[in-house]
Amino acid sequence: MTITIKDDVIFEEEIKKSRFICHLKRVTTEEAAREFINSIKKQHHKANHNVSAFTIGDHQEIQRSSDDGEPSGTAGVPMLEILKKRELTNLVAVVTRYFGGIKLGAGGLIRAYAGSVNHAIDAVGLVKIVEQTQLDIDMDYGLFDNVSRYLTSAGLAIADSVFTEKVVITVFADTAELEQLKEDLTEQFHGKLELTIGDKKLVEVAI
Repeated sequence: MTITIKDDVIFEEEIKKSRFICHLKRVTTEEAAREFINSIKKQHHKANHNVSAFTIGDHQEIQRSSDDGEPSGTAGVPMLEILKKRELTNLVAVVTRYFGGIKLGAGGLIRAYAGSVNHAIDAVGLVKIVEQTQLDIDMDYGLFDNVSRYLTSAGLAIADSVFTEKVVITVFADTAELEQLKEDLTEQFHGKLELTIGDKKLVEVAI
């Protein structure tokens, strides 16, 4: 399971007359992250700074940040720390700053850059990306109602139902929980269900 933003977003705020524009984008490779950073730098080439941070991989294996001219440790690292603290991955953040004439100091810069990323994340919302596996449940007609109720009570939506000589119900369950589900179904219905594992897919679930 990985957690990332629901969608790409741009969030702008003004702090002591400086404009801070946070761009968040979903990416899956370091190359894509760097391409996005460069595109923002071109788009905002007149800005004083285009500070960046990104995390890539299921367990944030790749982590990078750049202060882009701000005092060392006051911009890129605080942005990266927000991504790490909130356990977000496959995400690049670029905060563009147009200087307004009032210096913020080291503490003010840290709060501004970290806050900009935090506020943008809150504005767009998060999703978790979960791998699910198809499970086909083959049964006699007499079991259909009870099995359907059981699946509903377990929080599983029925994706498809096929009625021929028997009934086949298709559900998608979190892969990590599939073996337990099979055991529960076998026990609950005394081995009268034929269970067949199908394809896997990635599903986004709002947090």
